[in-house]
Amino acid sequence: MPLVDWIVLGLFFLVMVGIGIWSHRQIRDSHDYFTAGGKMPWWLSGVSHHMSGYSAVVFVGYAAVAYTYGFTLYIWWAIPVSIAVFFGAFTIAPRWARLRARYNIGSPMEYLATRYNVPTQQLMAWSGALLKVFDVGAKWAAVAIILQVFTGLPLIVGIILTGGVSLIYCTIGGLWADALTDFAQFVIQFAAGLAMFFIVLAKFGGLDAIFGIWNQLPPSHHYPLTGPFTLSFFLAYLLIDFLSYNGGTWNLAQRYIAAPTGAQARKAAILSGFLYLLWPLVLFFPMWAAPLLLPGLKDPSQSYAMLAKNLLPPGLVGLVLAGMFSHTMAMTTSDANAISAVITRDILPVIWKKAQNFSSESFLKTARVTTFIFIALTMVIAAEQDKFGGVLGLILTWFGALVGPISIPMLFGLLPAFRHSGVTAAIVSWVGGIIAFTVVKYAFASSLAVTVSMPVLVSMVLFILLGLLSRRRELPAEVSHMMEALSYDSISKPTA
Repeated sequence: MPLVDWIVLGLFFLVMVGIGIWSHRQIRDSHDYFTAGGKMPWWLSGVSHHMSGYSAVVFVGYAAVAYTYGFTLYIWWAIPVSIAVFFGAFTIAPRWARLRARYNIGSPMEYLATRYNVPTQQLMAWSGALLKVFDVGAKWAAVAIILQVFTGLPLIVGIILTGGVSLIYCTIGGLWADALTDFAQFVIQFAAGLAMFFIVLAKFGGLDAIFGIWNQLPPSHHYPLTGPFTLSFFLAYLLIDFLSYNGGTWNLAQRYIAAPTGAQARKAAILSGFLYLLWPLVLFFPMWAAPLLLPGLKDPSQSYAMLAKNLLPPGLVGLVLAGMFSHTMAMTTSDANAISAVITRDILPVIWKKAQNFSSESFLKTARVTTFIFIALTMVIAAEQDKFGGVLGLILTWFGALVGPISIPMLFGLLPAFRHSGVTAAIVSWVGGIIAFTVVKYAFASSLAVTVSMPVLVSMVLFILLGLLSRRRELPAEVSHMMEALSYDSISKPTA
């Protein structure tokens, strides 16, 4: 890259570290570190939720889908996410904030000890945390590959650069640093996305190209659903997105937990939902136009990166690259904070009794050490990716399959309608989902829609059915009280 692009990229990393140093001063205890003390404004929580919801895979994997299949990318990805977040704004998001306010939780797993029991909580916490190590490691490797395409730097240098900067600001600044860097990264990727959008428009003669390019693309690129992206696939992803974006992906739950009230968490979710609905139309446009600008591309996953290199002037290339980094760093650091919260508050006190009596200062030190170790470990896995071979891909596949089985007990457990689904329902649904995935993935040649949807459907049916069979049993007092406490922002005055 030209020197000016390196300067832009260097300034981006300096800003991230600077925000981390500033955020360090706002941290007094582990609650500040993991939940921003419950003081995060709704607009910051909403933007952070949006930025933490997708990574550099958008500019690689999704770019390939847009190049090959066209508009369907928006239909099966952006629309289900926005619907899921909007619906969650009125069902799930406020309950996360109320959990923090009423039960002083610092992680999305913490309440499961009361809702079910400690062994169930530990089962969910251990399985999710272990697999997340490999998931985040793969994201570091992916963003290092993008950097290599632009600069020729070895993968290990890209991993150390991006992971190292993230390690610094996330470890010292906690959730405040996470959210504030998410906002800064949103501004950067917004500017970068608009630059790409208008430059591509100019190549086709102006604003008329927004609709005009579709006349030049193959007819199948107009279809809302095409190729493997069928209606059943759309519906499957709608369910999975509801679970994932409303807290099944732990780092997204943290954004709602940090909101001051349930009403503020709802506003944050609505903002994030609108961003998912509108922003992809701008972000994806260059990807949709890529077949006209780069016809016959052998590797469509490189289309966005090649457009940036071919069309953008010096300076803007560095900005777009920073925008790509923004999504991955936003997701990985928020993952690190959420996983650290689960380990520090849920796992460590169970396996190490001394941790139950930690002072506030000791908890904060432990939180920072845990975050550091987690990020460092994911960087090692990213650097050694070749040694994992197919194993890494296998575990990533299993992580995707576990989103449903872990999320069903966690999210449905928040809702009064499923209050009779207890310990047995939670564990059986978790096991059933994994078995279902194993069967459809390895025993049968199943379609993409079946492979994606079957684990979560089996988990959901088992959780609900076992709850119905237990409806005549007396509800534990602590569960009954929790269902009531989570229904309103205040006990005396229900929210609208």
